[in-house]
Amino acid sequence: MELYALVVEPGVGLLGLLLLILDIVAVVGVIRGGGSLAHKFLWILLIFLLPILGMILYFVYGNRQ
Repeated sequence: MELYALVVEPGVGLLGLLLLILDIVAVVGVIRGGGSLAHKFLWILLIFLLPILGMILYFVYGNRQ
């Protein structure tokens, strides 16, 4: 598949937009949540370095109070 086809496909763009929105929701949750500054920094770093996996890990493990 050519790069142009990946950019033009509407499904790929919508999936990327959904991932971006969910990552932003996760980062806002980290910032608003409890914990130390180092704890928040590590979660945000994980979400940015591994967007899909980091977001899933945060929603499963990091959101616990």
